[in-house]
Amino acid sequence: MSQARGTRREARDDEFREAVRDVAPIAPTNRVEPWRAPAPPIPHKRNEDERAVLEELARSTFDDEAEVEDDGSYLRPGLPRDILRKLRRTHWVVQDEIDLHGLTADEAALETAAFMADCRKRGLRCVRVVHGKGLRSPGREPVLKRRVRRLLARRDDVIAFVEPRAAHGGGGAVVVLLQA
Repeated sequence: MSQARGTRREARDDEFREAVRDVAPIAPTNRVEPWRAPAPPIPHKRNEDERAVLEELARSTFDDEAEVEDDGSYLRPGLPRDILRKLRRTHWVVQDEIDLHGLTADEAALETAAFMADCRKRGLRCVRVVHGKGLRSPGREPVLKRRVRRLLARRDDVIAFVEPRAAHGGGGAVVVLLQA
């Protein structure tokens, strides 16, 4: 039985070879092989340096003349108070926002600094920072509220910030006007 199978297989092979004897290979086409540009290099050292600067900014606790007013607003000295009124009345459209709920004070300061740096790179003019009212903090003290507002008041690119109306976050957020 196995010998019969072997002869049948040889016969089929011979038939196949006879059938394809005059076949020529297909000529190459004029197609270009797909190619992708290599991914751009990742600047690890620059990212590490920027992260270190943001951490330093978030940790810095120096006193300066920038004071946040009792009504939760700040205006860079020398600018008209009309800016605060316009900002409170949503004269400028809020282009982006960050929510800091659930973060520690250090994490929130770091995230805020990174967010503000990103907004500056993207050329945004008006943003909202949601920090919460501090109702679940120990002693129901608004830890993030004070820390974030002090951080914003120290930044050179912040022109002003105000507490928005209740529908837009009230005492748990600030709307920030950035330099153009």
